[in-house]
Amino acid sequence: MRRLALVFVLLCGCAAARAATPLVTAEGFAVPQPGKVFTFPRDHGSHPEFKIEWWYLTGHLYAADGRRFGVQATFFRQAAPDRTTQVYLAHMAVLDAATGRFLHQERLNREGWDALADTTTLHLRNGPWSLVFTDAAAERMRLAGGVRAEAGFTLDLQPAKPLVFFGENGVSRKGAAPTAASHYLTFTRLRAEGSLTLDEQTFPVRGEFWMDHEISSSQLDTDQVGWDWISVHLADGREFMMYRLRRTDGSADPYSTFTWVDRDGRTEKADFTWEVLDTWKSPDTGAEYPVRVRVSAVDPATGQRRAFTLEPLARAQELTGTLGGIAYWEGACRVRDDTGAEVGSAYMELTGYAEALKL
Repeated sequence: MRRLALVFVLLCGCAAARAATPLVTAEGFAVPQPGKVFTFPRDHGSHPEFKIEWWYLTGHLYAADGRRFGVQATFFRQAAPDRTTQVYLAHMAVLDAATGRFLHQERLNREGWDALADTTTLHLRNGPWSLVFTDAAAERMRLAGGVRAEAGFTLDLQPAKPLVFFGENGVSRKGAAPTAASHYLTFTRLRAEGSLTLDEQTFPVRGEFWMDHEISSSQLDTDQVGWDWISVHLADGREFMMYRLRRTDGSADPYSTFTWVDRDGRTEKADFTWEVLDTWKSPDTGAEYPVRVRVSAVDPATGQRRAFTLEPLARAQELTGTLGGIAYWEGACRVRDDTGAEVGSAYMELTGYAEALKL
């Protein structure tokens, strides 16, 4: 999923049929079909035949002196209720790990001169924020964003490994309903280089990003209230992604998943456990988030179960949802193994804690 369809998720209906995958939802929007053949660079662009879509980037950046930053940049597209145009929501966030200062901002625009998502290639814009291919053949891109006048960044991103397709036969299921699914395309490791400005001080930075692109018309099933999602860069060159879909009774939906990505970009699913070690209560929304967690799964490289602890670089990393209407926690984390050694970096997303996400 990566995930956050946020307010867009709330606007999407869930079809009642639970048999074969329908071609369209009850509203007439396309449903992800098994066996889809993707064509690039076209499929890196927008798909207005689907109701919702998002391009989600999270990463860790480092200045030459070792100063560390977390960055989130998300571009959402949704068909307007009358289906005559598109609506674009975008979120930006910057964390200064040294001080714990967390900045975030949203933009909401209808399709027009100030917001767009190209249907032929990767070219997204919402106000001054943008994500565009600079070399479509090499899949190199440039991300420009910021938070008001307090922070800004321009980053060149280049894939360090091939594009990954999460799910089965091109479809990532999120529930029993046949429409609760997406096409889920991910660059699990992008090398980043550029500049970041914070309070008029500019830092040349380098680091690594994760980028999700999801295409859907309905994500949540009827008895789901939210999700916990993590993306992890391990120092050994591998990654893993996990999403835990939470039901109304607090249990994990069977369509929750954990997927390893090896050094060559091959994927392998695994059973996993999720343990909350510590929580943080937001003074703004009153939501209590599980900000320190322990996740374990069998490592396909060794055949042995391995546990990882995700620790936030700062506890207060909540986006309060002024325009989107949904508060959620999206945080940069360090990753430790059971010996306490730092073995990677991560981003964790926690939704449905301020209030249940409802269809």
